Amino acid sequence: MVTQPVDASLELAQQMRREATRTVERTLRARDVLMGRHEPEVGVTPKETIYSRGTLQLYRYRPMVDEVYRVPVILVMSLISKPYILDLVPGQSFVEFLLRHGYDVYMVDWGVPRPEDHKLRLEDYVLDFMPRCVEEVQRTTREREFSLLGYCMGGLFALMYGSIFPEARLNNLVCVATPVDFSGMGLFQRWSDPRWFNVDRMVDTMGNIPAEFVMASLELLRPIDRMLGLVRLWDNLWNDAYVYNWRVRYKWVNDQIPFPGEAYRQMVKQFIWGNQLMNGELRLGGRLVDPQLITCSVFHAMAEHDHIAPYEATRPLTSLVGSKDKQDMAFRGGHVSLISGANAIMRLWPTVNDWLSIRSV
Repeated sequence: MVTQPVDASLELAQQMRREATRTVERTLRARDVLMGRHEPEVGVTPKETIYSRGTLQLYRYRPMVDEVYRVPVILVMSLISKPYILDLVPGQSFVEFLLRHGYDVYMVDWGVPRPEDHKLRLEDYVLDFMPRCVEEVQRTTREREFSLLGYCMGGLFALMYGSIFPEARLNNLVCVATPVDFSGMGLFQRWSDPRWFNVDRMVDTMGNIPAEFVMASLELLRPIDRMLGLVRLWDNLWNDAYVYNWRVRYKWVNDQIPFPGEAYRQMVKQFIWGNQLMNGELRLGGRLVDPQLITCSVFHAMAEHDHIAPYEATRPLTSLVGSKDKQDMAFRGGHVSLISGANAIMRLWPTVNDWLSIRSV
């Protein structure tokens, strides 16, 4: 009759010892996390810079297999993100995944804008920098055809480039979490209402939009996410794998860069206020941005619970292009998990490979 209470007491004691041990481990690891010790190294996939201009750098990644697909893939970054978000750490790098599956991979890294770069406009990026990078890839590979793969605003740049340069030999266009209908941008649109948001005064005063402002704008979309993330971190500080992955994601999400002022002014006025791309009214340098002129193969990936590029803002993308070979796919998850982490590794990355491989020979 006394066996069960004794067993229960032993189990309780073991649980208490286990929790005490974990609490000690939490405390020790919390110190390392707070002091930034042993941060994961990101963006380590071997590469070389084959073209540079100002802060812009065009990378070519070192192939990982003997035979590569004929059509090179050019990754296009957002203006507010560092390039390592697509090349996090070994085993969690989209770049590494593409290389191991036989792609010749390049990346357009816009760099961190300098104070004098506040004058850069969307025309500079889409009409000047991108065509120059494409020319350099074509010169390096001696292939005229190429694929563009853009994430978030990078996808928007790729879409605008293809719309303005239909004569370019764009073979495939992959857009991931790319907003096109800015009436679906939710809080972003409400906060930017011209009745109380003076974008001219902001840009004229500050030049480049500070990274802190960009970060605060993203955090306010889900204001308790940071706190909940820290609570979950504390609960799992004893777990090496959890802490490692948390630090990788935390570094990415919090490592924002300034937004070039004039380009920001255009994004607010022409996209958020005017929704000109969706309405067929967008012009850059006097040239109409007409996605109907895009006739290459198009793959469009969306996240169902994306709070930065909401589903309603991304959903109409393929309806704008003139391509016959086009595919939409919505994935569970959010803006970050769509392109990175277990969700991306198991779902998006293999899907992109299956789609792109047969169109890259």
